[in-house]
Amino acid sequence: MTTILVTGGTGTLGRLVTERLRADGHEVRVLSRHAQPYAVDLRKGGPGLDAAVAGVDTIVHCASSPGGGDEEAAGHLLTAARNAGVRHLLYISIVGVDRVPFGYYESKLAVERLIEKSGLGWTVLRTTQFHDLLVRVFGILSKSPVMLLPAGVKDQPIEVAEVADRLAELALGHPAGRVEDMGGPEVRSLDTLARAYLAATGRKRLVVNVPLWGKAYRAFRSGGHLTPGRAVGKGTFEGYLGRRGV
Repeated sequence: MTTILVTGGTGTLGRLVTERLRADGHEVRVLSRHAQPYAVDLRKGGPGLDAAVAGVDTIVHCASSPGGGDEEAAGHLLTAARNAGVRHLLYISIVGVDRVPFGYYESKLAVERLIEKSGLGWTVLRTTQFHDLLVRVFGILSKSPVMLLPAGVKDQPIEVAEVADRLAELALGHPAGRVEDMGGPEVRSLDTLARAYLAATGRKRLVVNVPLWGKAYRAFRSGGHLTPGRAVGKGTFEGYLGRRGV
């Protein structure tokens, strides 16, 4: 039996990873800001973090904040992991972090580089966006009678449960460096995905594609966040909407 620490273990992905590892009989510690007994703010570190990593073989680092602080949090986690003699650190990242000059992506890439230089055994898995992210975004955009979308942008959403399965598998293996990306089964235009969401929720909105500007927009429009050659996911967006009962 392996002792594994899952950061962000109460989140959308971390919770599923925790469930899968525990189902396989492993001891799993859940670290988040509010989950006892390992309630730790990674951005601050401290004795609570040291206690959480003590005796741990593998860390699955799912904790992340679009609002900032990921690099600082990773620094504290890596220091604690080195001091505790952790064998393997596994990090979930995003397809395109090295191609799309978008703030959150740049932060994820910076964390990848910190991990690579940490001296720990490491694995990094990049995936495309989860279905639930699109649902949250479309929920916000559809509050207006006119649903405005960035023109020419496509997406390749993936089922979070499939990513959790892959992370659980990688967590039980040896450090593998940068592994092959995971992408959803279909590359779709945002407007077709939005219309699927509207149909599933019974909302009637005018969908308008709006040209934008800037380096990040151009990178998204050129598909820097997509991985059509690694469309390994099985669950479709419509399937997710049907199961979720949006």
